Order: sequence, then structure tokens, then C-alpha cells
Amino acid sequence: MPGTTGMAGMAGTAGVGAPRRLFLLLLAASCLFAFAALYAQIPGLYGDEGIAPVSRLLADSDRPVLEQLQANPTLLLLGPHLGLAPQQVMELLCLLGALLAFGAVVWERLRSGLVFLILWVLNLSLHQAGQGFLHCKWDHLLLEAGFLAVLVAPFLCGGSASQHHDRVTFWLTRWLLFRATFGGGVAKLALGDSDWWNLSALSRYFEGQPSPTPLSWYCHHLPDWLLKLGVVVQLEAEIVVPFLFFAPIRCLRLSAFYVQVLLQICSFLTGNHGLLNLLTAALCLSLLDSDHVGFWLGHKKKRRSRTWTQAAASLLPLLFAAAVWAVVVLSAVQLFRLRVDWDGKTVSSKTIFTQQEFQGVLKAVATPSIWLAVLSLTWEVVSALLGSVCVRGTFAKLSSLVQSLIFSSVAVALFALSVRKLNFPDPILISSSMVPYMAVDSSSSRKIFPEVQKAYSAVQNYRLVNSYGLESNAFWDDGRPEIIIEGSVDNTTWTEIDFLYKIGNENVAPPFMGPYLPRLDWWMWQAAHAPRDRSPWFTVLVLRLLQGRRDVVHLLQMDEGRYPFHQSPPRFIRAKLYRYHFTQRRADGTESPQWWTRRYVDDFYPTVHFTSPDLQRMLTQQGLTAELLTPPTPDSPIGQALALARNHISALSGPLLLLALAATAASIHLIGAAFGHRARSAPTDPRGRKTKDGQQTSDRQRSRKENQEERMQESERSPRKRRK
Repeated sequence: MPGTTGMAGMAGTAGVGAPRRLFLLLLAASCLFAFAALYAQIPGLYGDEGIAPVSRLLADSDRPVLEQLQANPTLLLLGPHLGLAPQQVMELLCLLGALLAFGAVVWERLRSGLVFLILWVLNLSLHQAGQGFLHCKWDHLLLEAGFLAVLVAPFLCGGSASQHHDRVTFWLTRWLLFRATFGGGVAKLALGDSDWWNLSALSRYFEGQPSPTPLSWYCHHLPDWLLKLGVVVQLEAEIVVPFLFFAPIRCLRLSAFYVQVLLQICSFLTGNHGLLNLLTAALCLSLLDSDHVGFWLGHKKKRRSRTWTQAAASLLPLLFAAAVWAVVVLSAVQLFRLRVDWDGKTVSSKTIFTQQEFQGVLKAVATPSIWLAVLSLTWEVVSALLGSVCVRGTFAKLSSLVQSLIFSSVAVALFALSVRKLNFPDPILISSSMVPYMAVDSSSSRKIFPEVQKAYSAVQNYRLVNSYGLESNAFWDDGRPEIIIEGSVDNTTWTEIDFLYKIGNENVAPPFMGPYLPRLDWWMWQAAHAPRDRSPWFTVLVLRLLQGRRDVVHLLQMDEGRYPFHQSPPRFIRAKLYRYHFTQRRADGTESPQWWTRRYVDDFYPTVHFTSPDLQRMLTQQGLTAELLTPPTPDSPIGQALALARNHISALSGPLLLLALAATAASIHLIGAAFGHRARSAPTDPRGRKTKDGQQTSDRQRSRKENQEERMQESERSPRKRRK
């Protein structure tokens, strides 16, 4: 039909099978890294001799198990029935999750909804028992994305590769990407931080972020005008570009994909953000279609002859997309007063709108943006239902229609839950930086979904939807604050206790950890930005260092020889607060051998010893004692197996463990691809046997190799098109 190509470019009817498979692969990899990274830190964080013993959180209760699970949904409550201590249950859940996720990474048939449901339950159980250490932005994002994977993947292992409702469930990942990206962008300006408003945030961000990388030092010394321009690009990419996620024009969504992925690559190289970059990149795949993924893989589509009217119609989406991007660029030029200085070869920038004007715009676009998402979701639902109606065969048509109705209803329900004003207060987190999507105009959500609150209250403990914003918006003109712990055996000579991943020694380069996140190091950075009473776990850390607990020491240094008190624990502990700055380039342009300079600010923690009254008082305030009696660990066959596994893995550092798992999975994929290519290249005769001449004359075999998604696209066409 005339104009079919142009309309396809507008509607974007290409299948989503290929990006969906990539999304499930990356999400399985994220789950693998999450379980493995947590497993490496469980003894020091949650062990009976750790900083936050999970056994104290899961106190004995006379209530039935089902009631306890409803109030606190975690499988750790089943530990006593299995004869396992809480720490052993956490290790068991991590090992099971890591093994199952590794299987899903290397074997596509395991990337099913049932497998992802098990992974989500395991992750939720650990999250509920993890206390503040597991309440980071990427922890919430992994929980929500993991639940969406249950809907996106075929439910049974080896199930049907594609269904008509796939576009509906996969759309939910796009909505999650929008909320996470837009929420982070809005928070930067909505909180009123002057560093973002005067476009100087990046000049402090690389130095003050939670965990910089070696590349952060070089980015920190980029010209000021370039760093300001980078802030403009980031704000545009996080506030304006997300609305293109729902554009009906395919090339707009593709361009938005590359903008977001480029942003994540830069973030990954210049900062250690745990799984945040990998998860966001996985969500970005929802902006693609199978045709574009096939283009990456070098799969050429058959070109069909087109009339001049069809060729002209196919240019209309490109012209419209160019016009949209021109508006985006011009808006940035006007709103941030971008001016090019050709003589100085620089670009000047300045924010010309006020915070009140920004808040007014947010309130004005809040409701229309929701209806934009509603329109986009409606399009996907209608397309799925029409595709189901056009399926051949009465039973197949009825089955496809019922599935589309069920999954569409679930998608609408999750969308409604996510629109309401989300708020998960936590006394440890900097809650003011957690700006949910509808926080800009909470009255809008109440007008659109007045009955959603009751439904949300019923599922709140399961973290099906979360709020996303900034983990912290703290920038300091006088350097990044860092807590330095010192130990002594005589209260006279003090020795600094360096962490393996945290900033401390001025001569040590910042580490690059990839997807690994050292929880204690990250929370040490958080504690440096808040009063001491906001970090009650720090007192337990001091106590464990005085006791010389090996598991806690391993959180600081894997190599005990580098721990200054490896022979005997310190008798005295204190902590000081310093301000750190990146070193400057020398006048001759050479680099300094030091990475950091620092200056002393104040005492963060007083000098204490094991029987110190101050230590006893602070422990008593938390309901603890200096002894912190260790409950006996059940000696069961499962417990013995867990101890054996711990002995074999404990020698590996967290980043090395994740690297080993990634290398093993990649090797298995490469070997499988090599053997698969060899098998596909073997010539066959008409009966399917190998021949020497390489001819394939069987028409039946050719028909078997037809792509399943192309058949689905044929079924999605209207009956009128099919008759033609």
C-alpha cells in the first residue's frame, strides 16, 4: 500500500524481541553481580561479629510465620525452620541467586519469568534484611526492574520467544527509565542547589562524588567552560530528552537511546556507581526495536521497491525528527544563554530562568506528561489486542487475546501505582534528595487516580514501584569530607587505618571497581556529610576494630599484611574529619605524583578504648553492650557446605570475584558462538544431512529458518492488508 514505509517509521511497528532478549541478559548479569558482591561482604556487614548483625534484626517472635512474612517479606524468617542462622540464610540466598543468575546469563532458556521471579524474591528478602546498607538508588532500581522482568520474559523456561503482549510489558521498562532519568534531572534543579543553577556542579562533582575513578582527576582539570557546557548537556539529557522516549517517531527514540547510553558510559568511566549504569543501560534498550539490533549485528533487511511517493513519505519522519532536535538545541541555547567565543575558542553559558519559573513549568507539564505516557501505553495495548485478534485459529486467537488482556491490565495497574507520590523515608538517607516523579505536583496524581493509594499501601513492602532522584546533592567548596580512622596501642603513637576502596592516602589513586560497590566505604562517605548521630553503625564499627574481628577487617583490607594492626588489635580508636582536594597540575604542565591534598577539619569520633565510658554510653543508647554476645551457629550439613564455599571464595576481593564471573560467562558465550557458527555453516542435503558441495535444496528447511518475529508482524497486520 502506498505510504506503508512512512507510516512504519512514524508508528515504529518493528518487533521488540531482540532488545527484549538483550534486556533480560543485562538484567541477569546485574542480578549476578548484585548477589556476588553482597555475598563477599556478608560476614563483615551482617555476620554475628559484623557491623549490623542480622540476627539482632530478626528477633524471635511468637507470631505465625505467615504474619511475619506479611509484615516483613523476607525468606530469612524461614531460617529457624531450616536449622540455619540468619547469616547462613543470607549466604544461602546469595549463592542460590548468583548460581541461578549465572545460568540465566549463559543459557537463554533460563531467562524466563519463573527464574526472574525467584531472583526477585531472593533479592527482596535480602533487601528487607539489609537495613540501611542495601537502601541505595540502584538497589531500588534492581528490585523494580527485576519484577518487570517477570512480566517481560516468557514465563516458562524455553517458552515461546515472542507474544503480542511483549510490547506492552516491555513498555513498562521504558516508563521506569523515564521516571529514573527525569527524577534525577529534576532533583538537580528542584532542590535549589546553587552548583547546578550556576552550572558549576561538574567542577566539584568529579572530586566530591562518593567514589571517583582515576579518570575523574583528569576530568576535574578540564576547562571551566567545558565543564559548564557538560552540565547543560546533562540537564537537557535528563529533563528534556526523556520526553522523546514516548515519541511516535522511531528515529527520535533511537537518538534518545544513544544520548542516554553515552551519558551512562561517561558516568561509568568517571565514577564508581555500582550497578546504576548497567541497569540504566539495560532499561535504555526499551527504546530500540529488533530491526536496529539486527543492524548492529550486520543483518541486512531485504529492500523492497518503492514508488517515489513512498520514498518521499519515508523522509517525513526524518525531517520531523530533525526539527524536534533543532528545538531541543535552540531551547538549550536560549535557556542557558550559550554563546560561542570564536577568538577564545570557548563557549560561555549562564542560566537565565529562576527556580520559581522552573517550578511553574514542572507543575504545568506534570499532568500532560502523564497523559503522554497514557497515550503511549494505550497505543501499545491496542496494538497488542489487534495483533491477538488477527491470529489465525480460534483457540490460538482466544489464548493470545486473553494473555494480552491480562498483561495489559497488570501493566495499567503498575503504571497507576508508579504515578502516585512515592515516599520512602529513611533517617539515614538524605531524604530531601529523593525527589519522586509526581512530587512536583502531587495533586495531579490524586486527581487522575483517586483510588490508587489503597492499592499502593497493600503492596508497599514489596517495592514494586519506587522513587528516584539524587542519592546526595552535596557539593563542598572546601573539598570532599572524608573520615579517617586512626588506631593506637599506647594512646601516643597513632596509625591511620586505610580502606581498600575509600579515599584516604594522598598518594593512592582512586580505584576503579566497575559494578562492584563496597557498602561500608560508600556509607563512610555518607557519614562524613552528616552529624555522627546519623550513623549509629559507626560505633559498632569502632567496637569491632577494637575487638579485632577478622570479618570486619576484611571489609577494610583484603590483604591482612596491609592492615597495620594485623598482629594484635588496637587498644585505642579515634576518627578525624579531613577535607580532600585533587592535586593541581604543575606550572610546567606535568602531573603531581600525589593524587590528593588534604587538611584537618575536626574530630569526628572521640578517642575510645574497649572499656571507655564514652563507648559504653554510645552502645547503651543503641541498646547494645560492648560484649555483643555472639549466638551459637547451627552446625547442619547446609551450614557446613556454606562454610566450605566461604573458605574457597573469601580469598577473592569483590571486584576480582565479579571479574572472574564475567570472564567465565563471556568465555562460555564465545565457545557457544564458535560451535554454533560451525554447526550453522555445515552444508546439508535435502534430507538435512551434511554434504560436501554445500548445496541446500530443501524448501522445507528454508521455511523452518524463517524468523518468528516476522511471522508475528504479518499476523499483526489488519485482515484487509493480509487479503491484499
